[in-house]
Amino acid sequence: MVKYKWVALSNTTMGVLMATINGTITLISLPAIFKGIHLSPFASGSFIYLLWILMGFNIVTAVLLVTFGRLSDIFGRVRLFNFGFAIFTAGSVLLYLTPGTGVAAAQYLVAMRIVQGVGAAFLFSNSSAIITDAFPVNERGKALGINQVAALGGSFIGLILGGVLSVINWRYIFLVSVPVGLFGTIWSMAKLKDTAMKETGQRIDYAGNITFGAGITILLVAVTYGLLPYGKDTTGWSNPLVIASLVVSVALLVAFPFIERRVRQPMFRLSLFRSRAFSAGNFASLLSAVGRGGVMIMLVILLQGIWLPLHGYSYASTPFWAGIAMLPMTAGFMIMGPLSGAISDKHGARVLATAGMFIVGIMFFVLSTMPYNFNYVEFGIALFIMGMGNGMFAAPNTAAIMNSVPAESRGAASGMMTTLRNAGQTASMGMFFTIVIVALAAGMGASFTNALSSLGVSNAAYYGSILGKEPPTIALFSAFLGENPMQTIISASPILASGLHSYTSVLYGKYWFPSALAPAFMGALRDAFYVGMSLSFVAAVVSLFRGKKYVDEGAHYVSDDRGNGPSASSGTVQVHPRDDGISGGSTIKSSNMRR
Repeated sequence: MVKYKWVALSNTTMGVLMATINGTITLISLPAIFKGIHLSPFASGSFIYLLWILMGFNIVTAVLLVTFGRLSDIFGRVRLFNFGFAIFTAGSVLLYLTPGTGVAAAQYLVAMRIVQGVGAAFLFSNSSAIITDAFPVNERGKALGINQVAALGGSFIGLILGGVLSVINWRYIFLVSVPVGLFGTIWSMAKLKDTAMKETGQRIDYAGNITFGAGITILLVAVTYGLLPYGKDTTGWSNPLVIASLVVSVALLVAFPFIERRVRQPMFRLSLFRSRAFSAGNFASLLSAVGRGGVMIMLVILLQGIWLPLHGYSYASTPFWAGIAMLPMTAGFMIMGPLSGAISDKHGARVLATAGMFIVGIMFFVLSTMPYNFNYVEFGIALFIMGMGNGMFAAPNTAAIMNSVPAESRGAASGMMTTLRNAGQTASMGMFFTIVIVALAAGMGASFTNALSSLGVSNAAYYGSILGKEPPTIALFSAFLGENPMQTIISASPILASGLHSYTSVLYGKYWFPSALAPAFMGALRDAFYVGMSLSFVAAVVSLFRGKKYVDEGAHYVSDDRGNGPSASSGTVQVHPRDDGISGGSTIKSSNMRR
């Protein structure tokens, strides 16, 4: 008979796999989706729909993760995990049935992606906790490594499936999750069981939930609208509504910990951060997520919109080949994820996780040195090594975080950990888009001038400066969708139409626009790589200070981790119900612990 721990691992891994496939299958298929619903890059608000289809899922997941993780400690992790499977599957069916075209269809897609995000929040907030409950401490790193390899494997599978299915019919990409979701829902209801003790007599922290949810939502909404042009500005960061939203969100998030300290049964167990293993692991994870979360979409835009078309690939085939081109990163992660997880079970996470983040930082620098017409072998090697670095960090770091909390708090801890990671990834998208858009606006004029000069256009600098004043979001969006906006831009400008009419056969062709945009985009992407590099190095430093291997197993601290957990007095202590990260009635043998 199959041991329960393997049932728990396989079922939770299936849930994570389903959710991560959905993320990248949507990303790679966005050109087909927007063409399928007939939404042009020039349509009012089209770029915001692109952002919300990508980021809306992450926003709602980040908002709900801690709440659902806390609820799972009260009502049971498996029950809420089952809800996640069912809701996510229903959202996938509704996405397949998207009605209409244009703005209405885009708004519907955003709404249903939010429904999927609710389901994903149930899945993500409980998967690590269920695995940690099911596996003994000496096997958790390996188990969590397998789970995270499946997550990244799902990201790769999503890229390939999206590339294949989007060519046939964009709606099919949402059907992929349905059979997996149906099987997973039935299987989890039949086989999974709650092995951890539920917390009784607990109340929902409404004040904390509302404050945190509102703060995160307003912040991330402000970030998305900050990416849109405002007046004559390239971005919307000077928009009074964006500024006001940022102020309100920061005020709410600053107030949140003070509210949690006054609530008897808080949703966010701040006392868990007293553990150096927990706090350092989560902070390093947050920095890692901010540093790399937006990289994939930028690399996909580079591949689909510029590199592949310039190397003779048809726009219809670029989603598939972009997925293939990203394979080395996944391969590196899949090799190092389980291996580093197993090693960390014996030797701890500090060396592996720190080295992993340092390697990722170096690879960001290597990518920043490459031209837009890079040699793919060199590019692929850099992605492979970066994937290995991420694999060295992810599984050991997750295991170290989950090992550092008592069993009764693993749902809350899992939710807190995943919330910080998801919020970091969402903020990363906004940050990388902002960096690229601002740098693109500064460099487009020169790029277009050089491209026009190469055609022999007289007054190339004058016409290039006019083209350079076009919103960079339109240029970025058009490149991603595989569309050439030159005909629309030139037709709308009598000056351009008069001066460039002799060159329209080239300007309206397949290759001129991506080749003209490429230098400016690569320069902008280089700035983003520098930021990713810096954050990865800081994450490595934070990881270095996490302390030695530390395990809280039934409120017991292993001898080589003394001083890394919450302090306790010598002797045997009876802990009463309170916000101390340990449920009432736990006994801590602490005669060998330092205060």
